[in-house]
Amino acid sequence: MVKIFHLILSSEKPKVRQILLFLMFLLIIAQNAFGQTVESDERAQLDVGEGVSFSKDSLFLMNLRFRMQNRAGFNTLDGDDITINEFEMRVRRLRLRFDGFILNPKFQYYIQLGFSKADLDLEASGIAQPVRDAIVYYFATDNLYFGFGQSKLPGNRQRVTSSGNLQFADRSIANAAFTIDRDFGFFGYYTKKLKENSFFQLKGAITTGEGRNASKTNNGLAYTGRIEYLPLGLFTNKGDYSEGDIEFEETPKLATGLTYSKNFKSTRTGGQLGLPLFEARNLNTLIVDAVFKYRGNSVMTEYFQRKSPDPITSNENGDIRYIQVGQGFNIQVGKMVSRKSELAVRYAFVLPDQTISEFQEKIDEAILGYTYYLNGHRIKLQGNVGYKWLEGLTKFDNAGNSWTGMFQVEFGI
Repeated sequence: MVKIFHLILSSEKPKVRQILLFLMFLLIIAQNAFGQTVESDERAQLDVGEGVSFSKDSLFLMNLRFRMQNRAGFNTLDGDDITINEFEMRVRRLRLRFDGFILNPKFQYYIQLGFSKADLDLEASGIAQPVRDAIVYYFATDNLYFGFGQSKLPGNRQRVTSSGNLQFADRSIANAAFTIDRDFGFFGYYTKKLKENSFFQLKGAITTGEGRNASKTNNGLAYTGRIEYLPLGLFTNKGDYSEGDIEFEETPKLATGLTYSKNFKSTRTGGQLGLPLFEARNLNTLIVDAVFKYRGNSVMTEYFQRKSPDPITSNENGDIRYIQVGQGFNIQVGKMVSRKSELAVRYAFVLPDQTISEFQEKIDEAILGYTYYLNGHRIKLQGNVGYKWLEGLTKFDNAGNSWTGMFQVEFGI
């Protein structure tokens, strides 16, 4: 400090000397007042990696991320008439996400908020519902942890995969019909490494069965269990829950999954999703799925089956609402044609059970998609062209058949 003082006094410019003396004076006051220098600053440290991270030693960590999906699309009147019936131009998703730990890395949290109109669940509840995820976790060991709060159930692979990590602009029609989505309750996850680098995962949940942000529930609960087996080792960067082989797996990777969910006294047409039923109903959902990746090639497939002993409900005015029972199937095949570009094709169908066939037709869809990855799944451009047909009748002139197109920009950190 003395050497610095002498250097300041030796300056030949009076104004510079005055400014430097004033700055040194402030530094001395700050050092005396707080008893520390900048190197020992007690404030939280800021880091920008995957998202923005705030941390304070081992007391807390918060990762902040956002993402948005802006899209423009169309649907035609008929299969043989390419006249545009309607346009879809909107912000499909706008999400803000927080995760990290408090006090101890064993106590973690995950919060996700949605702000677009499609995220707010207005159709079912009539009230904006921005809270998508709000859950705390306790990590008993590296392989066993528990959760309490609202989150995605351990259901079909495509639903658990983030909407920001998809090969197409949207999930399949089979997922839309039969997924079990989010719910509030208790969650548990266990991973066991087997011999020869294979892995076994067990996931379960006991939840309300009413979906996210339910204000009150009846005395029926939902019980969900899932088993996963990875015979060829773990995927790079958790690629079993990220569509497309953008990591270019050097060795073949395979993951299979089986989910069974029983929902007692459900009050919504899709269990955790859909419009309110006129009477509570029991339902069960079976899901089998698998994903395979190798050297830029990927295949993902899912099968759904939902049953209910009495799926149809009605009110005194004769209005009908029913449980979405039946079967669904989805398969997607993708190929990275370069390190940044992927072509993918999807085929999916929804086959309603005979008990509701008078209210709903069988639907098939085939979609061709192209994705250009500017920064992996974080920033990408997507284009889709698809064709939907009813009752297995593929001819363009069949009533109800139509074409669809979509362009979407995914942007986030």
